[in-house]
Amino acid sequence: MTVSPGYGASMSLSIRNQLPGTVTGVTPGEAMATVGVRLTGGQDLTAAITREAADDLGLSVGAAVRALVKSTEVSLATGPADDLSIRNRLPGAVTRIVLGEVMAVVHVTMEDAELTAVITREAAEDLGLFVGSDVIALVKSTEVALAKA
Repeated sequence: MTVSPGYGASMSLSIRNQLPGTVTGVTPGEAMATVGVRLTGGQDLTAAITREAADDLGLSVGAAVRALVKSTEVSLATGPADDLSIRNRLPGAVTRIVLGEVMAVVHVTMEDAELTAVITREAAEDLGLFVGSDVIALVKSTEVALAKA
């Protein structure tokens, strides 16, 4: 994906998780704003970005955006993730696992999107992950960046 930083140039991003969606709400605070996004698969996501960024992007209800999440910021759970402050909980199924000596790359398919999580190999083994495992991808709202689509 190429994103225009707003001053004539564009840049390519290494962020694997680029989820298309539509803004459902913007709640501005003094320094930060929360932005609700409905992903194309119907899942709801919340991004907490600076108010300045929300203003610069001109975000409003109905705007097309891409939610950007680094794969290292995605955690996985194999059961209910109750009693957590993490708002973004995206259910899916493991479609691929690449195990390294120390880390594991886990591909999770959700409705119309795929999410990649990089977790420790030990965590993948402790969770008993396998292709076909049902998981919940967990992402803190402060780890979601937005780009205009």
